[in-house]
Amino acid sequence: MNNINTLKKLTQTTFDSVEGYRKAIDKAESPALKSAFERRLNSREETLTKLNNALAGRGEDRIDSASVSGTAHQTFFSIADAFSDSNEAAIERVEEGEDYLAEQFRDVLKDDAEMDQSIKMVIEQAYEEVREGERFTDMLEKQYA
Repeated sequence: MNNINTLKKLTQTTFDSVEGYRKAIDKAESPALKSAFERRLNSREETLTKLNNALAGRGEDRIDSASVSGTAHQTFFSIADAFSDSNEAAIERVEEGEDYLAEQFRDVLKDDAEMDQSIKMVIEQAYEEVREGERFTDMLEKQYA
């Protein structure tokens, strides 16, 4: 996969996760959980902006709409359904989405031999925030389990 397509794919998946957090905030009943999701949303939106800026800086269009394909990252879109079950189920869905997103970044960074260094740096910075998302879900599991 070429550098631009890789960047587009990661940006798209990151956008989908932003939408997932927005839905989670809308559906959360617990004020504390809603607040926690809002903090993660803010961080994820910053990451999305950085990825989109990298695309725009290379003459590409910004990603500003959710994808219609994909499998595991659609987990973020099932968050709304999960809230009808319990906070625990919703946290599990968010965790699945975070795990999927992190896996996408890890896979790209593992196979980075021919990646443009400026794109690699943007992806590595974004991956740091994605890893924070994984730690966030671990914290939520401990708090709400």
